Amino acid sequence: MNVTLAQPRGFCAGVIRAIEIVERVLEVHGPPVYVLHEIVHNRHVVEDLQAKGAIFVETLDEVPQGSVAIFSAHGVAKAVVRQAEELELRVVDATCPLVTKVHLQAQRYHKTGHEVVIVGHEGHPEVEGTRGQVSGRVHVVATVEDVERLELDDPQRVSYVTQTTLSLDDTRDMIVALKRRFPSIKGPELSDICYATQNRQAAVQDLANRVDVLLVVGAKNSSNSNRLREVGEQRGVVSYLIQSADDLQPDWFARAARIGITAGASAPERLVQEVVERLRGWGVDSVTEMNGQAERTVFPLPASIEELKA
Repeated sequence: MNVTLAQPRGFCAGVIRAIEIVERVLEVHGPPVYVLHEIVHNRHVVEDLQAKGAIFVETLDEVPQGSVAIFSAHGVAKAVVRQAEELELRVVDATCPLVTKVHLQAQRYHKTGHEVVIVGHEGHPEVEGTRGQVSGRVHVVATVEDVERLELDDPQRVSYVTQTTLSLDDTRDMIVALKRRFPSIKGPELSDICYATQNRQAAVQDLANRVDVLLVVGAKNSSNSNRLREVGEQRGVVSYLIQSADDLQPDWFARAARIGITAGASAPERLVQEVVERLRGWGVDSVTEMNGQAERTVFPLPASIEELKA
């Protein structure tokens, strides 16, 4: 058997920034530091940060008044920001800058009197954060069927934004459906799908032509990891989403000579290498890496971190 590693894979700039924010806040302020929701959707990342003194909470009600709180990379609603102010929390915002861009777009559309449609998955933290940027009616659609069921107050005054971690193919179909139903709708084409999501899906599309089985390393609740598995399946490749090497099953490879491996944007590279090592023990004798899109995007850390020294 041989293994081909997708390129790019794993951590994106937004995830790297979010993790660095938590680590830097712990250095500057010292533990405990409270993080609202998983900083990124990966259990291994969360456990590493917990070991360093981060405490993960699901609501700000769990955070003592006046403490340091970090918002996750997925972003939060305005109501959460107001609650943090009322609790006098010292907030560091780790929202990915590309998610912030979507927030600002939603706000601009709302200010012009448009109903806002979010193309994304109901209940996902990023979608809920975007929904919470505007008052009034906000609609969430995840399928073309959802688009067909939409009922708007004024079909002439409607705009859409998209979750950053969606399938490019599915999102394209939904944008076409939205424009068909509401010809005057305004929105950003596919530009809200972040560069890292696009690059990783493109790499899997290429990789699918070369392999018999695709392994996607990522968390079960990671949207972009689930989309990578779907991209592989849509191209006729048996595809599995695994959280670590412990999820591997020997019978997956009984008739597979060519194995492809990628990783979601919040999955550490060490998990990929552990999968490779497990497969070496099962008969893999060569590991190659695809040529792929080089990623050089770097997001600066927020200035509010250094202010914690005061």
